[in-house]
Amino acid sequence: MREHQGGANPGQPSPAAKIASPHAHHVHGGAPQSHARLTTSATLHCLTGCAIGEWIGLAIGVSLGFNPWATMALATALGFLSGYALGLWPLVKQGMSWTQAFRTIWLGETISIAVMEFAMNFTDYHVGGVQAASVFAPQFWLGFALALPAGFVVAWPVNWWLLRSSVKKPCH
Repeated sequence: MREHQGGANPGQPSPAAKIASPHAHHVHGGAPQSHARLTTSATLHCLTGCAIGEWIGLAIGVSLGFNPWATMALATALGFLSGYALGLWPLVKQGMSWTQAFRTIWLGETISIAVMEFAMNFTDYHVGGVQAASVFAPQFWLGFALALPAGFVVAWPVNWWLLRSSVKKPCH
């Protein structure tokens, strides 16, 4: 870990060094956090990011009458965009540059988001949400409602492994 150079706290690690530490957030409120709880937290954080972009993409695609594949492609692209944004923003707020933050999260987030997006789109497609007539159709909401837990369930073991092997950093 690099030491902070100058400033108010000489000898203290810089904010970027604290964030980049693979074990920076294993302790919350003084008590060690179990790996299962850390994985659940990271997966929920990822799900939140994916769900925002996914919903926007689905709503646009269904509203404009896109075919299911175009709708899912848009939803996936926006899921990645919002997923990365939610991963990057806390790191940038804590002092990392956007580039530094992206280098810190890109691999773990890319794998996690890809697995989650696949499960969500697979579920939504098979339930029929992406083929709904409008965002007001119950099928649209049923598809999205079932896609969320599907994304979580499929991504949780992947995030467990990513965190355990330090591919994904617990930096949220």
